[in-house]
Amino acid sequence: MSAVEAAPRVDSRGNRGSAAWMVVPALVLLIGFFALPYLTIITMSLREASTRAVYGDGFTLAHYTTALGDFYIWGILGRTLLIGATVTVISLLLGYPVAYHLAKSRSRWTSLLYIFVLSPLLVGLVVRTFAWMIILSNNGVANQALKAAGLIDFPLQLMNNSLGVTIALTHVFLPFIILPLLGNLQAISPDLAMASRSLGASRMRTFWKVTLPLSMPGIQAGTILVFVLSISAYVTPAMLGGTGGRTMSVLVVQYLVDNFRWPAGAALAIIMAAVAVIFVGLYLRLTARAMRRLP
Repeated sequence: MSAVEAAPRVDSRGNRGSAAWMVVPALVLLIGFFALPYLTIITMSLREASTRAVYGDGFTLAHYTTALGDFYIWGILGRTLLIGATVTVISLLLGYPVAYHLAKSRSRWTSLLYIFVLSPLLVGLVVRTFAWMIILSNNGVANQALKAAGLIDFPLQLMNNSLGVTIALTHVFLPFIILPLLGNLQAISPDLAMASRSLGASRMRTFWKVTLPLSMPGIQAGTILVFVLSISAYVTPAMLGGTGGRTMSVLVVQYLVDNFRWPAGAALAIIMAAVAVIFVGLYLRLTARAMRRLP
């Protein structure tokens, strides 16, 4: 008898069965925390409005047609997307140098810088937003400092508009772009930069031709994360936005909680989710095409 014949046979069907069971927890999470909530919201958005209850017995598309034909809602949707894009760009410009320094630094102060980066996550969101209210109000720290410096005579409107929301959201979500970039930059082999320098490239050319292209996956992941979190944020726009910085999340909650218009609010939530998926999908295609063209 040969060694191959004497070896114990492995039942491939048993392996496939055990592998299938390993997928069950992920399916339960996807169905329970993603599919079912969205199906519930979609069903709610198709319900008829009712004056006697939260919703009627029939189904209709009237909430979608009404929302899509309302220029006020389109204006709030555009403001939400603009705030999300602005926060994403500012976070990338501020976060990339920090992540690059953390990835390359060997200083004993690096741990302290890690703490500063993670510090926004160690304080509750309401507390952070309230602190920005103290800073950005008409009699707040920022306006008092500008008055003391003789730069302004009257307080600037730094909150109850998109500016205050953008500033606070950038502070809140900055770690969410630094951490993916940090992991990506740490994974880049330093030998590549050394090879580029040994071939005569300057430090700046090495960054543009080697480091930046290799860090594109981290940029892509971090920017998508910050954009999605920014357009879906509620607490910060509700506390700092006022009427001039109202976003779709605030409008949806106003429909649901204040006006008890659950079907209309659910329709607005689905429209916002669909627009976010479209923008993220387009961004993924554009960045994937850009990454293929990079050296």
